Amino acid sequence: MTAKTLFTGTAHVSAGPEGRARTSDGRFDFALPEPHPAAEQLFAAAWSACYLGAIGFVAQQRKLALPAQPEVETTVKLSLGETGFQLSGRLDVTLKGLDRDVALELIDAAHAVCPYSKAVHGNIEVETNLVEVEAFA
Repeated sequence: MTAKTLFTGTAHVSAGPEGRARTSDGRFDFALPEPHPAAEQLFAAAWSACYLGAIGFVAQQRKLALPAQPEVETTVKLSLGETGFQLSGRLDVTLKGLDRDVALELIDAAHAVCPYSKAVHGNIEVETNLVEVEAFA
């Protein structure tokens, strides 16, 4: 069975001191002079957005209403080690109004749904932290 394409993103990036990045739909268009940690920043933003969508999807599948909008702060680190360049990631997730155990189940299940999490699974070191839970009394 052929997969049904849901979204396509296209970006054009030019290198050098006058470097620029722009998407085909014009939503993003910004200066990108080198050297610049843009790849890690853009990957962190994209992973965060995808992961938030995965949390919402998992909650919906479990018929769980999220009492507040989830938040995630993703850090992508580029390092140079003995085997060359490598990435690592940390996702700090905020889920307000949920029981801690339910929140932990959601953030774990989201990794199994999020295409970015699936793409890096087993390829880079990933740490996920539940940084805030304020359960309703």
